[in-house]
Amino acid sequence: MFNSLLKGLAVTLQVLGYSVVLALGLSFIFGFLSLSKWKIAKIVSHLYIEIFRGTSLLVQLFWLYFSLPILGIQLPAMLVGVLGLGLNYGAYGAVVVKTSIQAVPKGQFEASVALNMSPFRRMRSVILPQAFLIMLPTFSNLTIELLKGTSLVSLVTLSDLTFQAMALRSATMETVKIFTILLILYFIVAYPITLAFRWLEKKLSVGRG
Repeated sequence: MFNSLLKGLAVTLQVLGYSVVLALGLSFIFGFLSLSKWKIAKIVSHLYIEIFRGTSLLVQLFWLYFSLPILGIQLPAMLVGVLGLGLNYGAYGAVVVKTSIQAVPKGQFEASVALNMSPFRRMRSVILPQAFLIMLPTFSNLTIELLKGTSLVSLVTLSDLTFQAMALRSATMETVKIFTILLILYFIVAYPITLAFRWLEKKLSVGRG
């Protein structure tokens, strides 16, 4: 029993790791695009955010896994899981990036302009460090939500933790025992993530008023 659950846990952690990287990348790409002066960039960002926030993650996974093959595109279950989670949570993250950058006091921007900083240096050295600190609590919540969302990949035949638990339940009928262990394992993964974000937030807050 435990060997099967541990194999499923390994898959869940793999999906989580890849999905977080993808979601984080998309968050910053589309967050910056939504603040762009170019209208087409804003439109593309707006469409991405609204489509993936406005539709069900489960339906998105089903579309990637069951609809794309009909169109001639066959993706492995692992890739479907990572793409579905990354695209979905990246849309939420893009809003976090946008609003966090906008939350930085305008005086900081004006001061960097007065110092004749280039736009890239302003963003890298002045705006983004402050915005990143604002982002952290929400990114922590989104990462935990993404972890819980990984349970849906079991529905596209990926042998993750939830998939293995359901298979064991069908074979042994030890429902209470298996699902209790499942809850504990998800908590064991989630709690260190929360602690890591708290530590990072505290570390980055040192020296800031």
